[in-house]
Amino acid sequence: MTQFRPCIDLHDGQVKQIVGGSLSDQGAQTNFISDRDASDYANLYRQHQLIGGHVISLGGGNQQQAKAALAAWPNGLQYGGGVNADNAMDYIHSGASHIIVTSWLFEQGQFSWQRLAALKDLVGKERLVLDLSCRQKNNSWFIATDRWQTVTNTEINAQTLHRLAKYCAEFLVHSADVEGLQAGIDKPLVKLLGQHCSIPVTYAGGARSLADLQQVKALSNGKVDLTIGSALSIFGGTGITLEECIHWNQQNKQ
Repeated sequence: MTQFRPCIDLHDGQVKQIVGGSLSDQGAQTNFISDRDASDYANLYRQHQLIGGHVISLGGGNQQQAKAALAAWPNGLQYGGGVNADNAMDYIHSGASHIIVTSWLFEQGQFSWQRLAALKDLVGKERLVLDLSCRQKNNSWFIATDRWQTVTNTEINAQTLHRLAKYCAEFLVHSADVEGLQAGIDKPLVKLLGQHCSIPVTYAGGARSLADLQQVKALSNGKVDLTIGSALSIFGGTGITLEECIHWNQQNKQ
């Protein structure tokens, strides 16, 4: 059944909430910058046993904060951001329950099934999460890499989801076009994920209230989890409190 999943987004060495579509080499439009360390959020999630959350590093300068968060809750958080075959096991050894990967799986703009197979063999299917964060193009969705700046030709559709599910434990899907806008979720994308994902999947992007958890549950028949960022009280938002999310999870347990 649909659950709330927490997040820790890192940018320039700080916990932030940004507008996903604005992220570039020059910076990003920021909704919130925390005065708390990433480890503080990890401890908060650990206290309330909010499982399946992720730490995402958006660009460089975040390793100290990321490693501190993973150390604060060993095997309690997933990690993504710059992951490849050379460093994946380092994040596992640093406390990540799973590693999350996107950009490294593309070579010269083309998806590499060889790299995916090698990473699966390295860390194990049960510890691998594929980040299928995407942007809309031609009335469909295509995986976006390099901090969502590069839209690839790999379409998120039934065929892609079914094939990729053989290699990993979960999917993480940010809808970059609505990420951080608090203007509502991408309903057709959530519905697509609910229809065609045979493994656990977490959607992020646009959530603004408790009603969005109910909407994701209805659209996906309870198969898709939801991450809420900028609207959440602990990130300066006014749309929904962490306590409400905790209560939702308790009332909607598997």
